Amino acid sequence: MEKVLDVYKRPYSPDFPVVCMDESPKQLIKQTRLPIPMKPGSERKQDYEYIRSGTCNIFMANEPLQGKRYVEITERKTKKDWAMFVKKIADELYPKASLITLVMDNLNTHSTGAIYEVFPAGEAQRLCGRFNFVYTPKHGSWLNMAEIELNVLNGQCLSKRIDKIDEVKREAKAWADYRNKIDSAIDWQFTAPDARIKLKRLYPSVED
Repeated sequence: MEKVLDVYKRPYSPDFPVVCMDESPKQLIKQTRLPIPMKPGSERKQDYEYIRSGTCNIFMANEPLQGKRYVEITERKTKKDWAMFVKKIADELYPKASLITLVMDNLNTHSTGAIYEVFPAGEAQRLCGRFNFVYTPKHGSWLNMAEIELNVLNGQCLSKRIDKIDEVKREAKAWADYRNKIDSAIDWQFTAPDARIKLKRLYPSVED
């Protein structure tokens, strides 16, 4: 936990960006009946019944100090999908960075081994050399600022019923473009000294 919090104290540097990454499933849901549109004095109404139309996966990468985020929607949540997303971060989002610190949870697909399973050894080594992987502790996903962005995305534009992955992609892109345009940053305030006070119970007892 304190390692992650120390990373968040770093000043902004285009050569050494701090990027947070997270992913979340999205249920695709189809309406059984057309909703009744909103009108003056009456809220929008929809039938309680719905049809499940599968799922998709949302990848989120955000750079909190710059107020930038990138969203990618995939059909699956596999090692290959994650490795391809990491490659996109390295080669398309931060091609000129010297070293990218990538903060993420310790899901079993989030490993250098996954990168080596997807790419030839030389390419895998190159990609791994572009990153410093920093993992949040178990049960500590709240330390990942990309989770904050995912919650905002789901709350602002993906909470409604959507049954097609292409529509999810359009909604997510429009949301990310707008948030990037206004440079919506995250002002992280929680520090290691705060943790030692508020989460004292989690620290081992040391006798003098």
